[in-house]
Parts: sequence; structure tokens; C-alpha cells
Amino acid sequence: MKVEIWSDVVCPWCYIGKRRFETALAGFEHRDQVEIVWRSFELDPSAPAERTGDGPTRLAEKYGITHERALAMQQHLTDVAAEEGLELDFVRARGGNTFDAHRLLHLAADRGLQPEVKERFLLGYFTEGEPIGQRDALVRLATDAGLDRNEVVAVLDGDGYAEAVRADEATAQALGATGVPFFVFDRAYAVGGAQSPDVFAQVLAEAYAAAHPATTIAG
Repeated sequence: MKVEIWSDVVCPWCYIGKRRFETALAGFEHRDQVEIVWRSFELDPSAPAERTGDGPTRLAEKYGITHERALAMQQHLTDVAAEEGLELDFVRARGGNTFDAHRLLHLAADRGLQPEVKERFLLGYFTEGEPIGQRDALVRLATDAGLDRNEVVAVLDGDGYAEAVRADEATAQALGATGVPFFVFDRAYAVGGAQSPDVFAQVLAEAYAAAHPATTIAG
């Protein structure tokens, strides 16, 4: 069974949803038969390489809310993430354009290292304050996760995997994904949002059963 997950590396609910799905998968009887593929989705394709200003101020301006309300929203996210064992540090977080990060995730998929690179990017951005849109940070994080530095540099110096990122995003639109995280099971079941582990466990079971119908033997 294949599970495709559309997400962005600067999306806190994507990080939370990832952990909740992993919790469900760990308890799934057929987890060894589940292939996970991370798909590209940019929350803001027009973002600069690195955003300026502090996070709460940008959030307040984006949604037209007060600075205090923005701080409360981020604190809520921090608390929810902590319940999943994640540390979100919005003060240190340095947002930016994620197109190159998604290109490197496609390289990682070809090298069998996509789970490691995905986790490293999320940890680097949300916890360690790495500027996720900056070339040097991407090289450092990707090589930390096991990718060859020369290959990483070659991708960033060219346009490698650019079409793969755009294809992922076009597919997300075709599937009706308007936000992330967006989980698709065998292109037959879809789950939007950072659902609870129980919801993910239920969908895993149903999708697996649909792909592996019981065989009735007369006799």
C-alpha cells in the first residue's frame, strides 16, 4: 500500500500530522507493507529566500489580527506539538521559500533517504532556527541526513527536480487538496489535516483491507 503525503517543511500542522501518522503506523499490523512518499506543496510559492521580521508580526499582518492574538495562536500550536514530542520555536524560526527544499526531497527519494531528509528539514526549521530557504542551510541539513554534498550542490546549482515539484503540486490540485497536510492512500482514500492517530489507524486498516480483499475458499 502506498501513502502519499503532501506537505510543506514550514507548516507546523504538517509536522504534527507527520508525528500522529507515524504513531498510527507504528501500531499497524501491516506497516512493513506500507510505502510512504512525501509530495511537494508550497504554502507560499512567492516567498523570498528568507523572510524578515518576527513570526508573530507576520502572522498578525497576514490574518489581520492583533499581535497578542498571533502570539496566542503560536503558543497553542507549540502546546499541541509538545503533546506529540515536538519542540516548535517560532521565535527562532526563519521562514523562506521552500521550492529548493522540495527539490532536494525528490533527490532524497531517488537515493532512498527521503524520510531522513524530510525529518531533518522539519527539525532544522522548527526547532533549530535554520533558514530553510537559504542554500547553505539546505546543503548542511541535507548532508546531515545522509545525502552526498556534491549531488546536493549540483541540484541547487541547476533546475533538477523542478518539474517533479510542479507535478506534485498539480496533482494535489487535481485531487482537491486546498491545504496541507494531505494524506492519500492508494489514490483511493484521502485524509486532510493533522488528524488523530486513531483516525489514521482506521484509514490505514480500511485502505489495506480494500487493497487485499479476503479470498473465500469453498469446501
